[in-house]
Amino acid sequence: TTDVEYVKWTQWIFLQLYKKGLAEQSEVSVNWCPALGTVLANEEVINGLSERGDHPVERLPLRQWVLKITEYADRLEAGLDGLDWPSGTMTAQEQWIGRSEGTEIDFKIEGLDDEKLTVFTTRADTLFGVTYVTLAPEHPLVSAITSEEQKSEVDEYVTSTSSRSDLDRTSAKEKTGVFTGGYAIHPLTNEKVPIWIGDYVLGSYGTGAVMAVPAHDERDFEFAQKFELDVKWVVEPKGDGELNKEEAFTEQGVNVNSGEFDGMKTNKAKKAITSKLDEISAGGAKVTYKLRDWVFSRQRYWGEPIPIYFPVEFPDGVDASSVDPKADGCEHTIRYDQAIPVDEADLPLELPEMDDFSPGDD
Repeated sequence: TTDVEYVKWTQWIFLQLYKKGLAEQSEVSVNWCPALGTVLANEEVINGLSERGDHPVERLPLRQWVLKITEYADRLEAGLDGLDWPSGTMTAQEQWIGRSEGTEIDFKIEGLDDEKLTVFTTRADTLFGVTYVTLAPEHPLVSAITSEEQKSEVDEYVTSTSSRSDLDRTSAKEKTGVFTGGYAIHPLTNEKVPIWIGDYVLGSYGTGAVMAVPAHDERDFEFAQKFELDVKWVVEPKGDGELNKEEAFTEQGVNVNSGEFDGMKTNKAKKAITSKLDEISAGGAKVTYKLRDWVFSRQRYWGEPIPIYFPVEFPDGVDASSVDPKADGCEHTIRYDQAIPVDEADLPLELPEMDDFSPGDD
């Protein structure tokens, strides 16, 4: 795969994907190891350290190329129909694609008129049971939402979780979190809802924010019990079933304490509340997937170069043809927002000859 004639065609394929809008740049939260100078997969991070060398690893948002395989999620799922595969394999494929029909809901933020928190849920019928909202520590609005009184505690928590991989965080039995001091506004009741951050919420999955309904979600119930947060029961068992308030009731039932939606069964309440949110421009029906776009990065020198280049801007008076930004240390700006594909006639784009290709600190 290092032969230049082979590389020519892998680069040609990348250009076709780029021209079709299936390859794009995105800021992705990754496991960055400064000592190794590269991004690591979740499986290569153990207890916040690199598997090779036990070096500290950080969770950082870095500019990456991604291939938009999510554009084919429905086709991938439809393609499973009629396949003579073992049931376990079929289930694994369905879970990998993870198609989920539900509702997207917008919560306004107290004191931040131009911002909102968007969550996705498959249980819109429980919206009146929201008693807090939880953000991933890496959510872009954490800093803006955090109050001055909570800043030190939040910053410390964000730092402590930045070294843990997504796998570590989702597999941990103990739920941890910190109150930000900020509040969201419930879209239907206009009540203030406290905003927390918790490492069980991932910035790389969904919107990086969840509406917490401890009465009807086991994870939220455990979190609320630990931090003594409110629990509101808004769904009761059908018929003569009794509600056990010592644990979350996660089954379908009948809505209570839900205003105009009281008495509705689960499926009807989901549709009615989703329709109401759409009517007031605070959300609506949404289909999501667990399937994520593929991060298509290149680890420093090894791997063929991606056939895209970017214009470099210099201060007025600097002759661009006479300076080397890296060698001369000249002030410059790389315009990553103006990607330019290499002409197909100029392929393959080859790596430079180098005596030392160890990672640098830039």
